[in-house]
Amino acid sequence: MSNEEQNGFFAKPVLYAVCFNFLCGGKIIKSLKRMLDIRNIDCMELMKQYEDNYFDLAIVDPPYGIERGGQTETFTKNPKHKRKAHKQKNWDNEIPNAEYFKELFRVSKNQIIWGANYFVEHLDKGTMGWIFWYKGQEGLSMSDGEIAFSSFQRATRMINLNRGLIAQKGGSIHPTQKPVELYRRLLNDYSKKGERILDTHLGSGSIAIACYDMGNELTACEIDAEYYENAMKRIQIHTAQQMLSFNH
Repeated sequence: MSNEEQNGFFAKPVLYAVCFNFLCGGKIIKSLKRMLDIRNIDCMELMKQYEDNYFDLAIVDPPYGIERGGQTETFTKNPKHKRKAHKQKNWDNEIPNAEYFKELFRVSKNQIIWGANYFVEHLDKGTMGWIFWYKGQEGLSMSDGEIAFSSFQRATRMINLNRGLIAQKGGSIHPTQKPVELYRRLLNDYSKKGERILDTHLGSGSIAIACYDMGNELTACEIDAEYYENAMKRIQIHTAQQMLSFNH
């Protein structure tokens, strides 16, 4: 792995940005560097580098401890329900420990934590504003939806968004991938443009694409090298396409 990757910058998107620096007077490269800081390191190593309340909002999707670190390919009459094969890994065998949640609450002012029903023992305060993502698919082997803890004292909300969007957008690169649109809605409803966002488990990189599109600064990490590299490729393709559209 290159020094650039170790330090949090992925080389290829910077090369794209350099190209568009010539066309766009330097604005693109500055924006890209400012917005996305993604590293192939452990989340605890990442968080210890930041002072208290450094991030405006943490949106995280930690391991649920339900051994869903992979999946087999499935075929159905409805293409929305098709699932790609992902080799089984052990990252979802256990939930994060108490120290993870302590650090998460230390470095961020607000939090949205997916899979909160698995982490009740680590959530020591009650809030109004939990979030339910209804996947638009009922009676399948997967849950009909997912629950997120939210530190916001506001009404509980449901996001109705069909998980089939993933298949329509080229399929998944991660066994527990969430749609980009889900993160766009969270950013739109719970953050302001330019705010600092933290993600401790990047996975497929959906949140990075959403932050890039919505104008939020993202600091994120992914400890699995294969997931990290696949997410970087996905982000590179998206940012390059957005730059081409901007130039035209």
